Amino acid sequence: MTNKIISKAQFIEKLRNGISIMVGGFMAVGTPENLIDEIVNTEVKDLTIICNDAGLVDKGVGKLITAGKVKKLIASHIGLNPEAGKRMSEGTMDVILVPQGTLAEQIRAGGSGLGGFLTPTGLGTTVEEGKEIVNVDGVDYILEKPLKADMALILGHRADEKGNTIYNKTTRNFNPLMATACETVIVEAKEVVKLGELDPDHIVTPHIFVDYLIGGKE
Repeated sequence: MTNKIISKAQFIEKLRNGISIMVGGFMAVGTPENLIDEIVNTEVKDLTIICNDAGLVDKGVGKLITAGKVKKLIASHIGLNPEAGKRMSEGTMDVILVPQGTLAEQIRAGGSGLGGFLTPTGLGTTVEEGKEIVNVDGVDYILEKPLKADMALILGHRADEKGNTIYNKTTRNFNPLMATACETVIVEAKEVVKLGELDPDHIVTPHIFVDYLIGGKE
């Protein structure tokens, strides 16, 4: 079995300027805070961050925004982080706002190998600008394309050495979807256990989607 457990130093070595990163979380609940802190302490910049929201100024992906690491943010809302709104208004950070259900489905489509999906959400608003409108049986839909990224940073509750991961209640949110839609998937697990210690019926993200593990207690 390939050893997927890496150190924080090895994690940092996998970062580079300009990459796209999906980060799990909903208002920073379910966000791998230790991995975010590691990025803040590097020289990495010009990141594209895909997350449900902008976190808080001092929590979640908000710490990356405050540190000036984020060039583009793709999210469903930024209202809890005034720093994100400030940078958006100043033009120092590109912000693409996506309806929450659409964002989730874009990520799911990316992970499922789909070319996109049709949705009526956003018709007649700025959401449809620059997008193809498809008529099906007399009804218009927006063609939304899939989202993928170079890396996913995931927060797991428990994971085994092979990468099978379970989540704790609402911390699950976007994490399982993002684990399917990225080239490199790194799980920050609160606890890493031996293979066979997890109940197979409780595993949400199978090991085939996980490239690396970092124990939360390291």
